[in-house]
Amino acid sequence: MPDHLARLIEETSVVPAVNQIEVHPCFRQSAVLAVDAEHGILSQAWSPIGGITFYRDGSHGSTLQDATLGKIAATHGRTPAQVMLRWHLQQGRQAIPKSVTPARITENFDVFDFRLAAEELAAIDALDTGVRGGPEPEVITRETFGRAIPEE
Repeated sequence: MPDHLARLIEETSVVPAVNQIEVHPCFRQSAVLAVDAEHGILSQAWSPIGGITFYRDGSHGSTLQDATLGKIAATHGRTPAQVMLRWHLQQGRQAIPKSVTPARITENFDVFDFRLAAEELAAIDALDTGVRGGPEPEVITRETFGRAIPEE
C-alpha cells in the first residue's frame, strides 16, 4: 500500500523493483498503481482475473461471466480471462494467473497477438468496485498466517 511503500523508502532508502498486489478489473487499486509508477516500481498483479477470493462471499459473480468482459472477448475472438490478462499487460503490469489446467495455462500465454482499444481499456477500468477479495494488507502478519520464518 502507498503508506507501506513510503515507510519502506523512508526507513531504508530502498525502492522495490516489484510490488505484488491484488489487482483485477473489480479491484483496480489506482492509488497503489500510481505510487508504484511514480517510483518506477513494476506492479505485479496476483489474482489478475478476480479469482475465487473476489466472489467467495457471493456479493459478486465471477469476472469470467461479466457482460462487459464477455462482449470485449467476443469482439477479439478471445476468452474473458485473455482479455483481462491483456488489460494488465497493456497498462504496464505483470500478471501471474494461477491454473493447474494445461489448456488454461496455454490460453493464458496466448495474449500477445491482439490489442485492446482505449475505449475497451476504459470499460474494463470502469468495472472497479473498490472491493478487495484477498486479505487486508494490515492483517498479513506472522501471527495471523502462522508460518514460521526460519532464522537461517
